[in-house]
Amino acid sequence: MSEPHLIVLFGATGDLARRKLLPGILHLLRTNLVADSRIIGVSMDDLDDDSFRTFAQEACREFGRPVPEAEWEDFAPKLHYVNVGAGPDRLAAVAAELEAQLGGDARRLHYLSVPPAAALDVVSTLRDADLVDRSRIIMEKPFGTDLASSIALNSAIHEVFDEQQIFRIDHFLGKEAALNILAFRFANGLFEPIWNRTFIDHVQIDVPETLSVEGRSGFYEGTGAFKDMVVTHLFQILAFMAMEPPTSLDSESISEEKNKVFRSMLPLDPVDVVRGQYQGYRDEPGVSPESETETFVALEAHIDNWRWAGVPFYLRTGKQMAEGARIISIAFREPPKSMFPSGSGVGLSGPDHLTFDLADSSRMSLSFYGKRPGPGMRLDKLSMQFAMQDTDRAGQVLEAYERLILDAMKGERTLFTTAEGIERLWEVSQPLLDDPPPLRPYPPGTWGPNSVHQLIAPKAWRLPFERSWRAPNESGAE
Repeated sequence: MSEPHLIVLFGATGDLARRKLLPGILHLLRTNLVADSRIIGVSMDDLDDDSFRTFAQEACREFGRPVPEAEWEDFAPKLHYVNVGAGPDRLAAVAAELEAQLGGDARRLHYLSVPPAAALDVVSTLRDADLVDRSRIIMEKPFGTDLASSIALNSAIHEVFDEQQIFRIDHFLGKEAALNILAFRFANGLFEPIWNRTFIDHVQIDVPETLSVEGRSGFYEGTGAFKDMVVTHLFQILAFMAMEPPTSLDSESISEEKNKVFRSMLPLDPVDVVRGQYQGYRDEPGVSPESETETFVALEAHIDNWRWAGVPFYLRTGKQMAEGARIISIAFREPPKSMFPSGSGVGLSGPDHLTFDLADSSRMSLSFYGKRPGPGMRLDKLSMQFAMQDTDRAGQVLEAYERLILDAMKGERTLFTTAEGIERLWEVSQPLLDDPPPLRPYPPGTWGPNSVHQLIAPKAWRLPFERSWRAPNESGAE
């Protein structure tokens, strides 16, 4: 990128900034993926430029890639700090000074790493500081809590920023594996012809987490697993998986196809939803002893269009579960008749699956039945796998936030959510919000309430895997 940028990072001393944003911005600058830039950290902490630089250096050392001291010395003077209490005038003055260093006509990128309740205050601050022109604004989830609040939020932001300036971030879509879904589908004649209800039996999007809500109960109590994860993450992945081929890979075409998926989704039926709460959640600091907030949700969704009519999409996510994973698993229909004798092993391991692992170590697997060597006709489940670490390009992978910050700087909206899309998702979700099913307790370290198996029966959840992923360069079964 040739355009210099002024980056204004609100919530600059928060956990997300420390773990992801500051190390990510440093990496983009030191690899010359972006042009010369200046960064203003804005927060409530009592810091000055030097103490903020020390904070940023410690964050980058702990969570970023190794950086030679000479490169850090080049980066540190680009960091500046404004206490939010100093007001818009102070922010405007520092911004004007830094933009003059960049040539006076720099682009502006505002990152709102702040709680949802503070978002509109930040928007007002940017307006009062006259930092709206030539700018783009990245917003963190959640984007409202229901249809009415999302409409109100979008309306308020649109009074200051045009929709084309707003980038609603979903770090799941910034992962290499998510983009690989597009490449896998639309670049290979082998798979796109079978990517429909004729050949696919069902789809699972499964994102269990081993973490508790420790330290985030204030946010989580008013949000829950469905609003925190499903609306803003899992539905977005569903759209990538289910969308029709776009006319081109430009952001407008892809956003339109994603929105078509959302328009085709049927409203969620509370009967097809399981809500759970891990035992001990109500003992967490800041949690009501009578809390009805779900820490687990599993549901069945349907897309009522020509390609997907009748194909169930099963989504599951939760806290304090047995494993942490992020997968999309596509189950293909089994042959209508088997010629193999009883005891051959066919069908024992379920249908053939195509699995995408959305973890940072990008992997894909295609499982299928094959003959076991030796006499007779015994079948085993085998797999072909791809792992990014098996290639000589693994070092070129951008971390999700790095990719999304870079895309926002470019004005590339492919991996971001539109106002229309998020409002439609809240509309689809409204029946569940109005009439949520009862909470079911589950022990920490499990796969959720037992009723989650009834939701998907007679099918079975893909996680836990019946086999493990192979280590890089290792041969054998999945």
